[in-house]
Amino acid sequence: MITGANTGLGQAIAIALAEAGANIVAVGRTDPAETKAAVLAVGRRFLAVQADLGSTQTISTVVGAALAEFSQVDILVNNAGIIRRRDAVDFTEADWDAVMDVNLKSAFFLTQAMGRLMLETGYGKVINIASMLSFQGGVRVASYTASKCGIAGLTRLLANEWAGRGVNVNAIAPGYFATNNTQALRSDEKRNQEILARIPAGRWGKPSDLGGAAVFLAAPASDYVHGAIVPVDGGWLAR
Repeated sequence: MITGANTGLGQAIAIALAEAGANIVAVGRTDPAETKAAVLAVGRRFLAVQADLGSTQTISTVVGAALAEFSQVDILVNNAGIIRRRDAVDFTEADWDAVMDVNLKSAFFLTQAMGRLMLETGYGKVINIASMLSFQGGVRVASYTASKCGIAGLTRLLANEWAGRGVNVNAIAPGYFATNNTQALRSDEKRNQEILARIPAGRWGKPSDLGGAAVFLAAPASDYVHGAIVPVDGGWLAR
């Protein structure tokens, strides 16, 4: 199960997992037609569940639909996320709540719901999508930074509680990737050059760059990896 799999990072993770042998449940607000076609093309099954993750009221519907189709879900990727940009002194409560509800609150309660089922079977893989702003402050993205720091904390907390019961909880922290969320940064010539100057790899990440880390954290190869936050950042944090 992957949230926000219609485009960008979520789509790339869904395709990588499908290529590695997983069937896919894509959860989100919009039609993931392109992702569906790519998953079906590699011979895997695909289910789209339409849900607004700005509200926890949809979680029971999401879980029910997934179990009706597949009976069991072994992998959960919490990828859905939104961002609001505004100076901290001007940040609104509405922008705060919108981001926290999608990025942190729904991620936790969906993980709680799926985690109960994983704990019953004694096996599961939860992969949270964190951020460079799980480590750094950033600018003009107060609620996004808070949500991604929260995701890092929840990853560790859930690992502490579930590692001994067969469920792995880890996170991937993408660096600066070319997605819809970063369009404003890439369109700002000065900011774009500042970002590229710090990335040792010398380029923005491509969504497909996340596939290997996601497959590793979803596979038995990572069975002794718990509470890790894996940067996939072209070396950003090393500089």
